Amino acid sequence: MDKLFCQNIRSARNFCGLTQKEVANKLGVVESCYANWEQGRTEPSIEMLRKLGEIFQVSIDELINNDSPL
Repeated sequence: MDKLFCQNIRSARNFCGLTQKEVANKLGVVESCYANWEQGRTEPSIEMLRKLGEIFQVSIDELINNDSPL
């Protein structure tokens, strides 16, 4: 998993003031599933990437390629 993506979703979540559990609930997944994405152990599906973008109000491209803090 791309380290930049992991950092970006963590930064976006923190910027939105959400916990991992809150994001997981919004996505309909267990907290450990979302935590694994932030830690780079697994990666989300395209559908989950779209939902992450909606939750964090950013584009998928920003989540994947943005090299500056959100």
